[in-house]
Amino acid sequence: MSTSARAALLTIPLIAAGVLAAAPAQATTSQSAQPPALTCRGEGVDPAAKIRYRTERLIEAPLHTIWRLQTDVERWPAWQAPVTSMKRLDPGPFRKGSRFRWTTPVPATPTTPATTLVITSAVQQLQQGKCIRWTGPAIGEGLRIDNGVHVWTFTKVRGGVLVRTEETWTGDQVEGDVPTSTKFLGMGLEMWLDELKKTAEAEH
Repeated sequence: MSTSARAALLTIPLIAAGVLAAAPAQATTSQSAQPPALTCRGEGVDPAAKIRYRTERLIEAPLHTIWRLQTDVERWPAWQAPVTSMKRLDPGPFRKGSRFRWTTPVPATPTTPATTLVITSAVQQLQQGKCIRWTGPAIGEGLRIDNGVHVWTFTKVRGGVLVRTEETWTGDQVEGDVPTSTKFLGMGLEMWLDELKKTAEAEH
């Protein structure tokens, strides 16, 4: 799932927290006039999902720095406070087929309790330096996201790299309150991008 249930769910990017307002000019968060879905090697988010969020940031740092931060998943807890633990489930480089399990706290909502989500993500598509797509469930005590689909794209532009991300959630429980679930998903993704931008630019 999107390192993906995070803020929303506190973070949870699937993710992803805190209390964030959608970052203005940098983010594309309109749910009304949706642009074409982001894709990686031809595959995108779940087109039938009721819960969906998309946003972006211009990051003024080299692509290799941003890519390293995003794909060195075992180091996520070092720069993403909402990621409280992380474990790669296979050896070797981050690639198609890689799996990882991570946890993130989630605040209570009007319909779900505060809990810690355990997210098991599997990389379905990856193109070096270009895009990543992973999927997986997020499960906590009293809360379940059956499947999150998270797509990231990285595009060199004047002044840096435009990082775009889009995520969908499915599952009876989260679909019981689509507005709240979408709000939390958005909070998580906005926070994730803010932290990625801050960390990458500080290293540059």
